[in-house]
Amino acid sequence: MLRKLIIACGLLFGLQAMAHAQETISPALRTSTEIMNGFMDLRFGMFIHWGPVTLKGTEIGWSRGTQVPVKVYDNLYKKFDPVLFNADTWVKTAKDAGMKYLVIVAKHHDGFCLWPSSYTDYNIASTPFKKDVVGALAKACRKQGIKFCIYYSVLDWHQPDYPYHSPKDSVWDPKSNMGKYIIYMKNQLKELITRYHPYMLWFDGNWEKPWTQEEAVNMYQYIKSLDKNVIINNRLGKGDHTKLTPQSVGDYATPEQKIGTIDMNHPWESCITIGTQWAWKPNDKIKSFRQCIDILANTAGGNGNLLLNVSPMSNGEIEARVIKRLKEIGDWMKKYGGAIYDTHGGPYKPNKIFTSTRKGNEINILLLQPMKGVFTLPALNGYKVLSAQFMGGAEVKFTQDDKGIHLTLPGTLPEENCSVIVLKLNMNTNDIPLIDYND
Repeated sequence: MLRKLIIACGLLFGLQAMAHAQETISPALRTSTEIMNGFMDLRFGMFIHWGPVTLKGTEIGWSRGTQVPVKVYDNLYKKFDPVLFNADTWVKTAKDAGMKYLVIVAKHHDGFCLWPSSYTDYNIASTPFKKDVVGALAKACRKQGIKFCIYYSVLDWHQPDYPYHSPKDSVWDPKSNMGKYIIYMKNQLKELITRYHPYMLWFDGNWEKPWTQEEAVNMYQYIKSLDKNVIINNRLGKGDHTKLTPQSVGDYATPEQKIGTIDMNHPWESCITIGTQWAWKPNDKIKSFRQCIDILANTAGGNGNLLLNVSPMSNGEIEARVIKRLKEIGDWMKKYGGAIYDTHGGPYKPNKIFTSTRKGNEINILLLQPMKGVFTLPALNGYKVLSAQFMGGAEVKFTQDDKGIHLTLPGTLPEENCSVIVLKLNMNTNDIPLIDYND
């Protein structure tokens, strides 16, 4: 009897192990460390949520069946004619802001496609506009040296084979067919990958019950069979967006509307709106320049990327005030981008007063608050500071001892919103452990 019980337990353990193996990604199949390091070096990208919903000014996807009746929402595309859309202008706006990659929402939860998909008529080709938005942006990005990326929702409330049909649904539609829907997904993803060759695929919608971890693993494997180098975020699989674990189906974590926690071991990217919603909203309140720089600096200081969302209006233009804000960011990046691009976070953990990044034998101190007089940083045990100066500017007087690095700041900092001090050390800084600053 005991022998039978042991055999039964062994079989159960084996089945559980097989099931677990089917729900995780083989390390050999995952995107290479070299490619991921290249992605993280970019640090700053533009997210674009846009489509027929901008005719209403409500949130994309989520307002379908809530703020906007389903029948009205699903017919907005018949009036969608963004005659002022210009892909080159959008991409130049991103480039002028200092952004290195662009993610276009090709299909959100509402199911509308910004490319002429062969698998549904609910797409841009059926609008009065008719032009391929995804294709135009892919071409413009390559021309201007911006990495082109695509967002695709794993759920689709408009597609009849998907089991749920609105944000409020929790009962499986008996007429739906998840197997057919997955084929639909694969067909569309093959279109997107083979036509437009995205650098990265940004998935969303994985929280809904019809989508399983096993299906996510299968989809990851399918995508990699089409392009082994395409980067995939962690929202393809189930689980916490903010973390990357061995069970994550994807290559990096995606905290939303907040800055991620500093992590030197796992890649992450915060997606944050410049306004208050993802899709265009009339008279929306946009973040100040200082807020934007604080977010960017703290994200880089935490060793993450920032994907800043911008939504154009229904006519295809990005609002002038948004372009102005982005240009302000770009002007700052022209001076201080060396403290953001191609850096690692730390060694000081981000805090309300300053954040830091590092590369080689240099540490960049990004001052988030106005200050003057002597400013003391925690000591870097075993390391010696050789020089200190404002990035692109004057030297900063300093002393150092066991208690810390004492910087003598002028009465007025060179940059009102975020000045950068570069510390040059006697050794490579990458091995310095993270340090808390007690403010």
